[in-house]
Amino acid sequence: MNTEIYEVLTKGLVDTLYMLVITSIIAIIIGLPLGTALVVTEKNNIYPLPKLNSILSGIINFIRSLPQVILIIILLPVARLIIGTTIGANAAIVSLSIGSAPFIARIIETSLKEVEYGKIEAALAMGASPRQIILKVLIPEALSSLFRGVTIGIIGIIGLTAIAGSIGAGGLGSVAIRFGYHRYRTDILAGTVILLVILVYLVQFIGDFLAKRIDKKRYKIK
Repeated sequence: MNTEIYEVLTKGLVDTLYMLVITSIIAIIIGLPLGTALVVTEKNNIYPLPKLNSILSGIINFIRSLPQVILIIILLPVARLIIGTTIGANAAIVSLSIGSAPFIARIIETSLKEVEYGKIEAALAMGASPRQIILKVLIPEALSSLFRGVTIGIIGIIGLTAIAGSIGAGGLGSVAIRFGYHRYRTDILAGTVILLVILVYLVQFIGDFLAKRIDKKRYKIK
């Protein structure tokens, strides 16, 4: 690998990792309370608010129904308002975070719904508050499933960073388009693909590893 390819791919990888880490953190911070709210505000759950549940569900479904490229473009004015520009990794993070949070929320909702309601009823019978049930029953019981689900969400964000790169966000997606496709550099194009595949495998490995450790601890406690 010559110096030019190394520098181009390294810069692209650093930008992709930056967007991935920041977007994932923001999406989880937004998605966790949203996903939890979707569960606990259901009818016959610990904090039933059917109207709020319907509103939240409708907003999440609307955002998820939009193609990611269109959503990123629509949110460019928001990025300009917050960041001051519509180009670069920081601007992309705004759009990617808003686009990814609903997906993460649905993943978290699904994971929390896997918890047996009998455990929630037992906590209610012992006088636990909704907050205590969420923090001490729901989330701990669903933790390994949450890790596996969020891992899938983060892998999805890797793909979104590549899409964002095609409209000026930078990263490996931008490298693939600008250098690999437009300049007919199959070596650079192949390099971006290899790096993205390695990144996906690495995220999946870490997610599975953490989930398995949590499962082992739970079995030991039982």
